[in-house]
Amino acid sequence: MQITAFNPQIITKNAEPIIRLFEELGFEKRHTKKDIGDKNVVDVVMKNAEGFHLDISQPEMELPHDIQAIRINVRDFEETYDLLISRGFKNFYGDERVYTPSSKSAILLAPSGFVINLVEHIKDHN
Repeated sequence: MQITAFNPQIITKNAEPIIRLFEELGFEKRHTKKDIGDKNVVDVVMKNAEGFHLDISQPEMELPHDIQAIRINVRDFEETYDLLISRGFKNFYGDERVYTPSSKSAILLAPSGFVINLVEHIKDHN
């Protein structure tokens, strides 16, 4: 298993105030991905001058509160997914994966409650 990126992620029902806060803290929007999965997630990737990354994600669903997660990008999604499932993680989407033209992902909930957004980027995409 090879981890290619590892950064915090905030999943929220109202991304704009959080984005503004982190802009005030020196982060800049690097790119935005829209209409991810059946929850139509909008994901904003931010980066500061020291190279720290932060994702702020807003799904079209009710959330009781903001959720703090860790986004982990890997080279072999299935190997890492199977490892986490064998350690008691549960897939938020049942056993489904979320596909976009450039990635495959799943939100995994640890037995203790923390959240991992597991992602593999697809190299050959349009």
